Amino acid sequence: MDDLVLEQIAKYFRSLGEPLRLKILQIVREEPTNVGQITKALGCSQANASKHLGILTEAGLLEREQRGTSVYYRFADPRVYQLCDLVCGQLARKLAGSSQLLGVLTELADRQSLPTATGED
Repeated sequence: MDDLVLEQIAKYFRSLGEPLRLKILQIVREEPTNVGQITKALGCSQANASKHLGILTEAGLLEREQRGTSVYYRFADPRVYQLCDLVCGQLARKLAGSSQLLGVLTELADRQSLPTATGED
Protein backbone atom coordinates (compact mmCIF):
# COMPACT_ATOMS: atom_id res chain seq x y z
CA MET A 1 0.00 0.00 0.00
CA ASP A 2 1.02 3.53 -0.71
CA ASP A 3 2.37 5.57 2.24
CA LEU A 4 -0.37 8.18 1.78
CA VAL A 5 -3.06 5.50 2.02
CA LEU A 6 -1.44 4.02 5.13
CA GLU A 7 -1.31 7.46 6.74
CA GLN A 8 -5.03 7.96 6.10
CA ILE A 9 -5.80 4.55 7.60
CA ALA A 10 -3.70 5.39 10.66
CA LYS A 11 -5.48 8.75 11.00
CA TYR A 12 -8.85 6.99 10.93
CA PHE A 13 -7.80 4.59 13.68
CA ARG A 14 -6.26 7.43 15.74
CA SER A 15 -9.65 9.16 15.69
CA LEU A 16 -11.05 6.06 17.45
CA GLY A 17 -8.16 5.88 19.91
CA GLU A 18 -9.63 8.23 22.54
CA PRO A 19 -12.17 6.90 25.07
CA LEU A 20 -14.15 10.17 25.05
CA ARG A 21 -14.61 9.88 21.28
CA LEU A 22 -15.87 6.33 21.66
CA LYS A 23 -18.37 7.61 24.23
CA ILE A 24 -19.51 10.25 21.74
CA LEU A 25 -20.03 7.55 19.13
CA GLN A 26 -22.16 5.62 21.63
CA ILE A 27 -24.25 8.70 22.34
CA VAL A 28 -25.00 9.48 18.68
CA ARG A 29 -25.55 5.82 17.81
CA GLU A 30 -29.30 5.98 18.45
CA GLU A 31 -30.18 9.38 16.98
CA PRO A 32 -28.70 12.71 15.90
CA THR A 33 -27.60 14.60 18.99
CA ASN A 34 -26.62 18.23 19.59
CA VAL A 35 -23.51 19.49 21.35
CA GLY A 36 -25.43 20.43 24.49
CA GLN A 37 -26.84 16.93 24.86
CA ILE A 38 -23.42 15.39 24.24
CA THR A 39 -21.77 17.72 26.76
CA LYS A 40 -24.38 16.89 29.39
CA ALA A 41 -24.08 13.14 28.80
CA LEU A 42 -20.28 13.25 29.00
CA GLY A 43 -20.03 15.69 31.88
CA CYS A 44 -17.34 17.66 30.06
CA SER A 45 -16.97 21.20 28.79
CA GLN A 46 -18.47 22.27 25.49
CA ALA A 47 -14.98 23.15 24.22
CA ASN A 48 -13.71 19.65 24.97
CA ALA A 49 -16.72 17.97 23.35
CA SER A 50 -16.46 20.25 20.31
CA LYS A 51 -12.77 19.41 19.87
CA HIS A 52 -13.52 15.68 19.80
CA LEU A 53 -16.58 16.14 17.58
CA GLY A 54 -14.36 18.03 15.13
CA ILE A 55 -11.86 15.17 15.01
CA LEU A 56 -14.61 12.60 14.43
CA THR A 57 -16.17 14.79 11.74
CA GLU A 58 -12.83 15.35 10.00
CA ALA A 59 -12.22 11.58 10.02
CA GLY A 60 -15.54 11.11 8.23
CA LEU A 61 -17.22 9.27 11.11
CA LEU A 62 -19.74 11.99 11.93
CA GLU A 63 -21.70 14.54 9.93
CA ARG A 64 -22.90 17.92 11.13
CA GLU A 65 -26.46 19.07 10.51
CA GLN A 66 -27.59 22.63 11.21
CA ARG A 67 -31.08 22.84 12.73
CA GLY A 68 -31.91 26.43 13.47
CA THR A 69 -29.33 27.63 15.96
CA SER A 70 -28.23 24.12 16.97
CA VAL A 71 -25.79 21.75 15.33
CA TYR A 72 -26.65 18.06 15.46
CA TYR A 73 -24.20 15.24 14.88
CA ARG A 74 -25.10 11.94 13.29
CA PHE A 75 -23.22 9.00 11.88
CA ALA A 76 -21.63 9.41 8.51
CA ASP A 77 -20.32 5.86 8.48
CA PRO A 78 -22.30 3.36 10.58
CA ARG A 79 -19.82 0.64 9.61
CA VAL A 80 -17.60 1.94 12.40
CA TYR A 81 -19.99 0.19 14.80
CA GLN A 82 -19.22 -3.10 13.08
CA LEU A 83 -15.54 -2.42 13.67
CA CYS A 84 -16.12 -1.53 17.33
CA ASP A 85 -18.32 -4.58 17.82
CA LEU A 86 -15.64 -6.82 16.34
CA VAL A 87 -13.04 -5.34 18.68
CA CYS A 88 -15.33 -5.78 21.71
CA GLY A 89 -16.02 -9.38 20.77
CA GLN A 90 -12.33 -10.11 20.28
CA LEU A 91 -11.39 -8.50 23.61
CA ALA A 92 -14.15 -10.44 25.36
CA ARG A 93 -12.76 -13.71 24.00
CA LYS A 94 -9.22 -12.72 24.94
CA LEU A 95 -10.23 -11.82 28.47
CA ALA A 96 -12.38 -14.91 29.06
CA GLY A 97 -12.51 -15.47 32.82
CA SER A 98 -11.24 -11.97 33.63
CA SER A 99 -12.84 -9.34 35.84
CA GLN A 100 -15.29 -6.53 35.26
CA LEU A 101 -13.92 -5.59 31.83
CA LEU A 102 -14.99 -8.96 30.50
CA GLY A 103 -18.54 -8.37 31.73
CA VAL A 104 -18.78 -4.99 30.04
CA LEU A 105 -17.31 -6.23 26.76
CA THR A 106 -19.50 -9.32 26.76
CA GLU A 107 -22.58 -7.18 27.35
CA LEU A 108 -21.64 -4.97 24.39
CA ALA A 109 -21.04 -8.00 22.19
CA ASP A 110 -24.33 -9.62 23.28
CA ARG A 111 -26.22 -6.43 22.51
CA GLN A 112 -24.94 -6.69 18.95
CA SER A 113 -25.48 -10.48 18.74
CA LEU A 114 -21.77 -11.13 18.36
CA PRO A 115 -19.88 -14.19 19.59
CA THR A 116 -19.03 -13.82 23.29
CA ALA A 117 -16.23 -14.96 25.55
CA THR A 118 -17.94 -18.32 25.99
CA GLY A 119 -16.64 -19.28 22.57
CA GLU A 120 -20.03 -19.33 20.87
CA ASP A 121 -19.60 -18.61 17.17
